[in-house]
Amino acid sequence: MAEVNFKPNEDRVLVLPAPAEEKTAGGIIIPDAAKEKPQTGTVVSVGPGKKDEPITLNVGDTIFYGKYSGTEIKLDGKDYLIMRASDILGSIA
Repeated sequence: MAEVNFKPNEDRVLVLPAPAEEKTAGGIIIPDAAKEKPQTGTVVSVGPGKKDEPITLNVGDTIFYGKYSGTEIKLDGKDYLIMRASDILGSIA
């Protein structure tokens, strides 16, 4: 995973969203207008957490998050999401 020169504040997490599905299971190509926003991604950077709420995620974790969670930002030509740790629903072990 590429190193990103960005450190989130407090309980925020920087996430690289998974790419949107290009085809259905049956092989039908999905047009851009019909693609769903991905709800999974990879943690790229984590903040230090709050005093009484440490962050339990690590860089490289694959996570699930709410459909409209986070704020889209662009760093080094790539699109990322920055969101609060509380917006993350869970991680894949």
